[in-house]
Amino acid sequence: MNTDHSGDAVDAILAQWRQERPDLDVSPMGPIGRVKRCSALLQRRLDATFSTFGLTGWEFDVLATLRRSGAPYSLAPTTLLAALMVTSGTMTHRLKGLEGRGLVQRFANRDDARSLMVQLTDAGLALINRAVEAHVENERRILASIEPADLALLDVHLSRLLIALESGQG
Repeated sequence: MNTDHSGDAVDAILAQWRQERPDLDVSPMGPIGRVKRCSALLQRRLDATFSTFGLTGWEFDVLATLRRSGAPYSLAPTTLLAALMVTSGTMTHRLKGLEGRGLVQRFANRDDARSLMVQLTDAGLALINRAVEAHVENERRILASIEPADLALLDVHLSRLLIALESGQG
């Protein structure tokens, strides 16, 4: 695996800290800084693809969550909340917007008359099917400069970090 990453923006930050605080081990700033910077830069590229379909990132996430749930592409709002990690107020607002655009519909839950279900409409299903294809191709282009073996190793390490963070260990 190629470990040469000299010259990126984080290296400059680390060099400044090492000069100003040689007594402080700033090595944790490297991976964290790179993950944060990658996240911001990745989001810009992902959003550019979503916008070609008239979607924002969160709209794509809602529609994709419904789509990957399988036919009939419907979930309870609480399930969407858990999958998307947003508050109920935020989810309600988002669903109203998607419903107003004819991409989702809400209907009474047959198993619990006190709650609603959220379902993709035919228009929402057609849109997310096109958008997810473009999204995957965009991700493929973004990752193309990384060798497959290195990419697989990166995925393993990021998964370990995510598991630790989600469990509260990190």
